[in-house]
Amino acid sequence: MRQFADEATIEVSSGRGGNGCVSFRREKYIPNGGPNGGDGGRGGAVVFRVKRNVKTLSDLRFRRFFRAKNGGDGMGWNKYGKDGEDVVISVPPGTSIRDAESGELIREFTVEADGEEFVFLKGGNGGWGNVHFKSSTNQAPRRANEGQAGETRTLILELSIMADVGLVGFPNAGKSSLLDALTRARPKIAPYPFTTKIPNLGVLRAKDGRDVIIADIPGIIEGASLGKGLGIRFLKHISRTQALVFMIDCSDDSCFGAYQTLCEELSSFSAPLLEKQKIVLCNKIDVEGAAERAEKIAETLSKQNVRVIPISVFDGRGMKEAAFQIARLSLFEDENEKEKEKQKTSAFLSSRSVDYSMEEQKPGSEK
Repeated sequence: MRQFADEATIEVSSGRGGNGCVSFRREKYIPNGGPNGGDGGRGGAVVFRVKRNVKTLSDLRFRRFFRAKNGGDGMGWNKYGKDGEDVVISVPPGTSIRDAESGELIREFTVEADGEEFVFLKGGNGGWGNVHFKSSTNQAPRRANEGQAGETRTLILELSIMADVGLVGFPNAGKSSLLDALTRARPKIAPYPFTTKIPNLGVLRAKDGRDVIIADIPGIIEGASLGKGLGIRFLKHISRTQALVFMIDCSDDSCFGAYQTLCEELSSFSAPLLEKQKIVLCNKIDVEGAAERAEKIAETLSKQNVRVIPISVFDGRGMKEAAFQIARLSLFEDENEKEKEKQKTSAFLSSRSVDYSMEEQKPGSEK
């Protein structure tokens, strides 16, 4: 498997048009026939095509130059040159295209854009053959046009993973295990830090039939906003999420400052991230003393109006409430927008989702 890549710089060129032909009709008994030079073919275009099964931009790092074919030259007997073959560049949904020099946004493909095609550069027109220059005063024109040149541009492609809810936390906090428990995603899980090295996506099926896309972002460490660790490379992927779920490992005393440190790193990267809806999951309460630590964290964060849910992915405690609250985070005020988001989810992920049954909470049961 090639390394995950969410950025790529490529050079694209459309094809040159074929030259027109200078030719005259020459047949038996017709020694001085008129012009019959054909036109040149059109040059190939540069086309971007969105493909759902493409998940990364890594292929574009191995092949950085994309050139369409030139059009064929015209021929005698009014034969047109062959049109140049287009060069088609496959990109995943969520890809944006920018000009490398000006930084101008050229195109942004949304999640529902599976199969969409965008003709970025058209090929040059083919040149006219001499048949077009025949007139009453010039019966034998020896003139034809050259084909138009193609265009060359340097582009920067960026991939932004689309999700409703983003999981953030320190390495080995249990984010991948949570994603595995709530969805049919199968991320790599191991008892050591930085197991997750690329963002993983899963789908939580809510009781009302909604599909909630959850993104597991590689672990953030203190100093991530300064370039340390892996998390800073992928923080941009949660900029479009509706809400955030903070995962805290309560198996030892280091958990008490975890939430504040995570908030500081997110704020250093982009202050608006902290304005999103959020909940905190205190994981590993099956470990001795962890439940008491989770209660202290809940007591502290309740003063900041932050909901805290003690859970254990290992034995399932608190998982139904966690699933219910995660689904609530993704609710939309506008029903039309909610319907669009459901369609977006179905278009983006082909894997089946788990029907994770969530019990409705009774009024007044929230902490």
